[in-house]
Amino acid sequence: MEWRESGELRWLEAELPGALASFSTRLGGLSSGSYESLNIGVLTDDDTETVLSNRRLLDEALGIEPGAVLIGRQVHGAELLVHDGPQEPAPWVAPTPDPPEVDAHATAVPGLAPLVFVADCLPIALSGPGGVAMLHGGWRGLAAGIVGRGVEATGATAAAIGPGIGSCCFEVGEEVLAAFAPLGPGLAEGRMLDLKEAARRLLERAGVTAVEDAGICTRCNQDLLFSHRGGGPMTGRQAGIVRMVG
Repeated sequence: MEWRESGELRWLEAELPGALASFSTRLGGLSSGSYESLNIGVLTDDDTETVLSNRRLLDEALGIEPGAVLIGRQVHGAELLVHDGPQEPAPWVAPTPDPPEVDAHATAVPGLAPLVFVADCLPIALSGPGGVAMLHGGWRGLAAGIVGRGVEATGATAAAIGPGIGSCCFEVGEEVLAAFAPLGPGLAEGRMLDLKEAARRLLERAGVTAVEDAGICTRCNQDLLFSHRGGGPMTGRQAGIVRMVG
C-alpha cells in the first residue's frame, strides 16, 4: 500500500487486479473535538452538515462521484448487498432514516464505490472477475461468514485489509476466542486476539491467497485514525472504499 495526499487529507491506497482500494484517515476534515477532523460517520454526535462536508472533501480527493458511493447501516452482521446501480436516493449524500442494514457491498458496475465505516473493525477490499466488494470486518461479521460471502459474490482473487485494531490492543472474552478456535492455533496470546490474522486465514480458506495488510493498529495510532476502543463512543469513523478501474 502507498500513502496518498490531497491538501491536508491523507489516505492509504492499495492496487488490486482491476480495482483500487482506499482507506481514509482522520486527517484533513472540518470536524472538531473528539471527531477531529475527517469524521465521515453521521451516526455519531458530530454535526451532520460538517460530516457531509467531510464526505464531499473525501469524494473530491479520491475522484469519486458522490452519488456512486454505496453504503448501509452497519449492524455487525454478515449480510452482503449486491448493487447493479447507484442507490436512489443516495444515503452517502443525503442521509435517509432507513438505509439497508448490511455490512458488505459488492458490485460489478464500473464507477460504483462500495464503502464501509470503521473505527477499529477491519475494512476488507476484494476484487475478482465478478467485481469488487468492501466488507466491514468486525469479529461478529468475520465469525458469521462475511468473508466467504464477499468472495463468492466477486470470485475474489485478491484482498486488501486496511487499518484496524491490532493484536496488541484487542483483548476479548472467551466467547470471541471460541468463535475463532476452528481457524487453528496461533490466533491469540492469552486474551489478545489477532483479528487481522483471523481475516487472512478466512480469506485463504475461501481461496484468496493474495492478501495485502496495512499493518497499522487504529488504537495505537489515534493521531492518524479513529479508534472506538481508544476514544470511546465519542469518536469518528474512517472509510474503506473500493472501485473497479481500467
